[in-house]
Amino acid sequence: MKNALLNLSLLTSSVWSPIPGGITTPDGFLAAGISAGLKPSGKKDLALLYAPDGACCSGTFTQSFTRAYCVDLCIDRIKASEGKIRAVVINSGHANACTGSRGKIDSEIITNELAQRLGLSNEEVLICSTGVIGEPIPVERVKSHLDHLIKSLDKEAYLDAANAILTTDLQVKQIAFQAVLGGRQISIGGMAKGSGMIHPSMATMLSYITCDVGIDHILWSDMIKRVAESSFNAITVDGDTSTNDTFLAFSSGPKLDQRYLSTLEEGLQLTAQYLAKAIARDGEGANCLLEIKVEGAPSDLAAHAIARTVASSSLVKTAVHGSDPNWGRIIAALGRAGIAFNLNHVQLWIGPYEIFSNGAPKDFDRQIVSNFMKARLTGKYLVDDLISIRLKIGTGKGSATAWGCDLSDQYVRINADYTT
Repeated sequence: MKNALLNLSLLTSSVWSPIPGGITTPDGFLAAGISAGLKPSGKKDLALLYAPDGACCSGTFTQSFTRAYCVDLCIDRIKASEGKIRAVVINSGHANACTGSRGKIDSEIITNELAQRLGLSNEEVLICSTGVIGEPIPVERVKSHLDHLIKSLDKEAYLDAANAILTTDLQVKQIAFQAVLGGRQISIGGMAKGSGMIHPSMATMLSYITCDVGIDHILWSDMIKRVAESSFNAITVDGDTSTNDTFLAFSSGPKLDQRYLSTLEEGLQLTAQYLAKAIARDGEGANCLLEIKVEGAPSDLAAHAIARTVASSSLVKTAVHGSDPNWGRIIAALGRAGIAFNLNHVQLWIGPYEIFSNGAPKDFDRQIVSNFMKARLTGKYLVDDLISIRLKIGTGKGSATAWGCDLSDQYVRINADYTT
């Protein structure tokens, strides 16, 4: 079992500070997480997030053409209600994807049953599912536990909920931040799950953020899209995306003066990036967090493409796992990212060590760099598990960061006989 994800003291910004808590830290939000017998392990596997009256919900979702119906349900109901969503039920162990018409029927039965019990309209309730593709939800089992789930709703149940959404994860992923803006205390909370099939093309696996500020739905949606792009869309573990990837964000509470909205977005980004990096850190078989920083690109979009390409390279990831400063693999990945550059302007660092400059390798001590990398392959979720690779490709103003992890033989062992 891996240790704590990160020393929270490292996350402080000029305004936002991490505090104990999670998805229910913002005012008015409740959560629950119970065992409904959906997993053979008997662990918690059914969660509920309950938002205050008047809450606004926006999200980003998988772009897969084989997506689960629960994704379509979320998209349709958020659009139809203009974001007026009150509850999300989350089942773990069964993706309910590629199950034919049953996937649609089961998702609607569960949300409609929950809506009736909560006194809400069907359109105010969403469902997210995670687990093995092709496995339908045991509907009757879920229905028989809905009353228990609702009775378990509590301000202090954030850890139960965060545990209930996990699958192959080794670590619970949650965080809370606070700041004083406009003379009032603002809180942001979050939780996520994800360990394998991580290379999102929208958001990631399952992730949720709450905030006790009221914001117009269109403005909130635009904000969440930007946040997703620099966090959940900037991570990779294995190059595979899921059929169920969903990121939902809720805002609820008094409105905030417009001059503080950029600071609020900074807090949302801080929360999302923490969760995204926690997912990369907890990659199946992973031992370190890999960070790719790109500078000098013609645009941020170009830098993002390069950073994601390098972070997702299997050859780069296996070299990192072996503490091998094989810089040629990094330069090769840079070259296939689809972004034009002049190799003579490229500079490359691994940690503090400059490896490549002006089109040629630098004279560096390979053993020293290898030892630097090896010291961070601790398998412990501490600050010293970070291996940073920095690329400067020119004099442009574009920059971006992506995160990934090493690729080990353990990843193969985990996934080779997943269902047998």
